[in-house]
Amino acid sequence: MSHETTVARRQVEITNGLGLHVRPAQKFVELACRFQAEIRVRHNGTEVDGKSILSLTTMAAECGTRLELEARGPDATAAVEALAGLVSARFYEDENGEPIPAEPGMEPAR
Repeated sequence: MSHETTVARRQVEITNGLGLHVRPAQKFVELACRFQAEIRVRHNGTEVDGKSILSLTTMAAECGTRLELEARGPDATAAVEALAGLVSARFYEDENGEPIPAEPGMEPAR
């Protein structure tokens, strides 16, 4: 019987105007916590827990910052896909940080 852990990685770029501030970090953490996988986020040699809002906000990831998402666990691939989708959707914010409606199907159901 194999005890291999599924690992998934993806590069993403922060494209929302205000970067990874508190509100997008909260959305990221809420989505990450829906998955069993351990979520790590890397930037410039720093690695943080993707399920910790404090850790994410301390990265000070501005617009244009490239991050590497990594998930380890049974649902790692789904986790990385969902989180990358959230980032590419600019955390459902406009350029001023105001919320915009989420498109149906972009995030997994609760």
